[in-house]
Formats: sequence, structure tokens, C-alpha cells
Amino acid sequence: MVRSKPVIFLGPSLSREKARKILDADYRLPAKKGDLLQLILKEVNIVGLVDGYFLQDYPPTPIEVYNLVRKRNVKVFGSSSLGALRAVELGKYGMIGIGKIFRLFRDGILESDDEVAVTFTDYTNYKSEALIDIRYNLFLAQKYNIIDNSTGRSILKVSKQTYFPYRTYGDILDKCKSKYPEINSKIESFRDYILNNRKSLKERDAVRLLKHIKSICEP
Repeated sequence: MVRSKPVIFLGPSLSREKARKILDADYRLPAKKGDLLQLILKEVNIVGLVDGYFLQDYPPTPIEVYNLVRKRNVKVFGSSSLGALRAVELGKYGMIGIGKIFRLFRDGILESDDEVAVTFTDYTNYKSEALIDIRYNLFLAQKYNIIDNSTGRSILKVSKQTYFPYRTYGDILDKCKSKYPEINSKIESFRDYILNNRKSLKERDAVRLLKHIKSICEP
């Protein structure tokens, strides 16, 4: 029986405004080292780990999350970003992973933390784009014939070569135009597309996590 609100560590993957429309929960800023340890002594039954710090502070360590996962009558879920990474590492101990990004890491298709890392100033405003979301939008742009596969590979190559705190579509596409002037028109087609059609796989997975938690909280 759930006796308290779920605790959700949420940052740039999904806005709190959208999150609150899905699930009534105790929403907290992205997790840093020590945040989950503090919950061990609290009356908490469900914890959702979506976002955590990568650069601005130390993230919760696997052993920290493990100690919470092993607490009696506590379920810990992870998705989207740091939560997906920890869920892969701790799945055999009982942490539950949710979403596509979790499965991609679990199955070894993705391996680097760099895929989900971003920098942000608070939970609603962040500078950089996650590489996994850049991949996702390039996939969609190719699917809808906005760009061809070759252009997609070129943009992805430059994205991967850019250090994650500096990954923004504007900077990446400007670098692409300088490096690949022969495809400038295709790069601009993607720029126009992304202005109004940008999607986030991290956001989709965060929504999945909240909906799953809601389904087990409600009778």
C-alpha cells in the first residue's frame, strides 16, 4: 500500500508543468550525490530517478542508489537520463528501468553516458541538447524526407565531436555548414524543420515513467 507521494527527481528531460498533469508527486531537482541516501530514513515507497547532475555537481553513485533499492517496501524506477543509466547498472538488484533509452543501454546498443548528458541552469532552462535526442530528431527528419541519410550522418558526426556542454542545434549546424559547404541547403532544411518539430526521446521516456508509476499508485 502506497503511504506517501512518489518522489521524482526531474530536471530538463520533462517540465514540471507537464509532469504534474500526469502524476501528483513530490518533484525534486535533478539528483546529486547524497540525495537518494537521505530518502533511506524517510517514509518513501516509490522513487523515480529521471535526471541527475553530470557536470555541475557529483551524481548519485551506483552504491548510493543500490542502498535505496535494497530498502524494504521501496520501489525505485529509472528512465530517460541518469535514471536509465542507474537502472541498467542496478537492474539485477531490483531497480526498474522504463523506456526506450533504458532498453538501448541495457541491450548494449548505446554505451556512453555522453548520449544523455546535458548542462542546465535549472529544471526548466538548459543550454545543451542530449546526443540521443539529436539522433532521434535526425532519424525523424530522414523518415519524413527532410534530409537524406548522408546529411544525417554528417550532422551526427559533428554532434558527436562536440563536447556535450556545448551541443546546441545552432552551433552544431553552423559547424556543419563550415565543414560541409556542399550540403548547406540540406543543413538549412534541417534547421527549419527543427525549429517547430523538435522532439525529445528523453521526454517521452520520462512521461512513460510517470504514467507507469501512476498506474501502480491508483487502484
